[in-house]
Amino acid sequence: MYQSRIPSFVRFLLPQIICRPETDGKKVVYLTFDDGPIPETTPYILEILKKHGVMATFFCVGENVKKHPDLYKRILEEGHSVGNHTFNHLKGWKTPLYNYLENVNQCSEYVSSELFRPPYGKMTLGQYKVLKKKFKLIFWDVLTPDYDANISAEDCLKIVKKKTRPGSILVFHDNLKAKNKLTELLTNSLIYLQDENYDIQPVTNNI
Repeated sequence: MYQSRIPSFVRFLLPQIICRPETDGKKVVYLTFDDGPIPETTPYILEILKKHGVMATFFCVGENVKKHPDLYKRILEEGHSVGNHTFNHLKGWKTPLYNYLENVNQCSEYVSSELFRPPYGKMTLGQYKVLKKKFKLIFWDVLTPDYDANISAEDCLKIVKKKTRPGSILVFHDNLKAKNKLTELLTNSLIYLQDENYDIQPVTNNI
């Protein structure tokens, strides 16, 4: 079942995950993208971000970085930050601890970052206990279902408008599933956020 926010029981079990940082009353939100980089979507995302003067954080799949190092380099050169999203986009609940940690470490060979986001937002308690010592575990406060072919860009935008609040970490997807609605959704989301006077920032190690 789709949920735009991390359930409270997950935040209770994994207290060091970061979903919505404190902003001291400031209208700050954090823009993130999962799963890239890939040539079919990443360049379009970067162009839209540049047009709107916005920086974001790309949680990269190591295998994609290995295949497309030029795109990874471009992300960094244009001032965006990056995070580890495992090497093969593994689902933590279905992966033994050793194999999962090895996959995260393999990604670290290609993605230099102290930020980590588990694919699907799923990790076991054992994975959490180990990874929290090495990474800041970045989850989210607003997940856009842009990957779901049954949900329109317009409906995704409604979720952004309804759920975003100061401190929200927003997730969009840099993948083929989101491709058909990416330009419309991202452009209109950025217009909305800027019209609402949100300061759109990337996630950094200081969060």
